[in-house]
Amino acid sequence: MSLEARIADLETRLAFQDDTIQSLNDELVQQQRVLERLQIQVMALSRRQEELQGQFGIDQDDVPPPHY
Repeated sequence: MSLEARIADLETRLAFQDDTIQSLNDELVQQQRVLERLQIQVMALSRRQEELQGQFGIDQDDVPPPHY
């Protein structure tokens, strides 16, 4: 294999690797955004649950065990 062919092959591989890395990075950014939204939703639900427990006067000691 000639030197020029080897260099062309390496450049081709590098281009595909750059494209793959960019695609993976884009996917990671999108997943991070989803994760952040889910964390915000979980915190909001947790606060809402605490508000409802306080509103109805439910104390942790008054909650029936899970098997009931």
